[in-house]
Amino acid sequence: MPNGRCSWAAWDGSVGEPPGHGHLPGVFARAWAKAVAGTSYLPMTHKQLEELLQGLTEQLAQALRAEPLDLRVGHRVGAELVAAHVASAEGLGRTVEVIQLRLVRDLGLVADDLEDRMARLLGAVATGYARALRDRTLDEQESIRRAAMTARAEAEGALRASEARFRHQATHDPLTDLPNRALFAERLAEAVQAPDRDGRRVGLCFLDLDRFKAVNDAYGHRAGDQVLVTVAGRLRQAVGDHLVARLGGDAFVVLVEHTGGTGDVVGVAEAVLAALAEPVPVDNHQVTLAASVGVVERQVAGTSPDELMRAADSTLHWAKGAGGGRWQLYDADRDRREVARQALSAAIPAALERGEFFLDYQPLTSLRDGRVVGVEALVRWRHPELGVLRPDSFISLAEETGLIVPLGAWVLAEACREAECWSATSGEPPFVSVNLAVRQVHRPGLVQEVRELLERTNLPPRRLQLEITESTMMSTAEEPVRALRNLADLGVRIAIDDFGTGYSNLAYLRELPVTELKVAGEFVRGLRGPQSRADERILASLVSLAHALDLTVTAEGVETVAQAERLRAIGCDAGQGWHFGRPGPAEQCVVRTPAAS
Repeated sequence: MPNGRCSWAAWDGSVGEPPGHGHLPGVFARAWAKAVAGTSYLPMTHKQLEELLQGLTEQLAQALRAEPLDLRVGHRVGAELVAAHVASAEGLGRTVEVIQLRLVRDLGLVADDLEDRMARLLGAVATGYARALRDRTLDEQESIRRAAMTARAEAEGALRASEARFRHQATHDPLTDLPNRALFAERLAEAVQAPDRDGRRVGLCFLDLDRFKAVNDAYGHRAGDQVLVTVAGRLRQAVGDHLVARLGGDAFVVLVEHTGGTGDVVGVAEAVLAALAEPVPVDNHQVTLAASVGVVERQVAGTSPDELMRAADSTLHWAKGAGGGRWQLYDADRDRREVARQALSAAIPAALERGEFFLDYQPLTSLRDGRVVGVEALVRWRHPELGVLRPDSFISLAEETGLIVPLGAWVLAEACREAECWSATSGEPPFVSVNLAVRQVHRPGLVQEVRELLERTNLPPRRLQLEITESTMMSTAEEPVRALRNLADLGVRIAIDDFGTGYSNLAYLRELPVTELKVAGEFVRGLRGPQSRADERILASLVSLAHALDLTVTAEGVETVAQAERLRAIGCDAGQGWHFGRPGPAEQCVVRTPAAS
């Protein structure tokens, strides 16, 4: 085109205006309307929007064809968009996008410098849009200023009320209207950082309701909310001027900013428990409440808000662990022990990978001929910093966290691997007895795991004994019982450990494929005490019962010759304890085959 001017392109590709070209702006306008619809609130119908945008389209097309390019058209289009309430960043963005991608194509425009003209025109649209939006904002601000001038006092009062309302909403719980976590954290920080902090003491009562979930489950969440509102009101009355806040759910905290000692904070805790002891009426029901309270009180100097909250949280868990319905005072020594336990628990997986665990063995000795009939595998941890740890230091941690499954699997595999190379001076080599935790017994795949382990180590099934506690089987699940039966069918021995201290459910002796009872050491220790005759009769009864069921009996905790003799006299089959040998390496109690030595 001469002079770089723009024109309509014919549908067949020739230059000039095609017949009926007037419908082309309508095509583009519909696409434009579709792009910006929903980006802003528009006080017009979609058809009205299309008509508006068709007019703007024609203005843009005329501007592109005009020589020279009149950027004022772009300014005007941007301003008209704002005037029509297409007034959002997204609306402008979509406008720029649709013009850039479709205007030339839909209108069939061609020109040598069309790309440059389009870019300049789009910039003008954006400029006009921004100016119009700025002017509208300034107009609105001016209107506000004029209103403020006519009613300045009222406006300032409204502003203060609004700020106070927003502040209250931001710092208070919407259900109970108690201070929320944010306000509590602010007040606690102020108390800890006070100028007179060197001689100041502070206390916290961190509480939550015991078994509150049962209230929601029984009566619904609406009733639960009613209970929380009632609790909030009672706490306000009970703690006086002290700050009480709701941290979320059924958790509340009381901040005692100035204390004369622990007794002041304990008094607040007792007042809280007393306030919650009265039943709460909910939908014609009386809901009985109880709470657990963690109490911490200390000097402000040397502490921080985070340390105070962590201490209070730990103490709350102690109170709940003790049964709830009580307060518990923070104990730094106990807290250090629990932190150390958590660190020990977290170290178990890496310790397994590094091979820090090993097995000691304690003999199970026949009371008839003194022969070692079996050994119990006992896991130890060679900790790089704490030295050798006994099972009571880490087994309960492993059970709580589920790490007992990989740890127990390692113990079982290592015991079978070592036992395969044991021999005997006469008769059958001793069996190895391995404790199974509750999680292991209930874990699917236990039978297959044991079967593959025996095949891999070439250990005869009869030389493996699995010990379970009575509590392991006190459930309605059939799968663990089925698993033990399948293991017994393989030839694996099944023993009940610590028999007599748990439920002593004789029905399980009838149902389970048990081969041995290991009588708890409490009864054996009693053989040398003032209740020795009673303990001896109990042991005799247990032995008689076991023999009637074709079970063997091993007495645990045998420490003296006298105990061993009395057990032999009542017919006990085997003994285990320091009298026969302390736990140690397998070489202390078994004989290895020459190939394995």
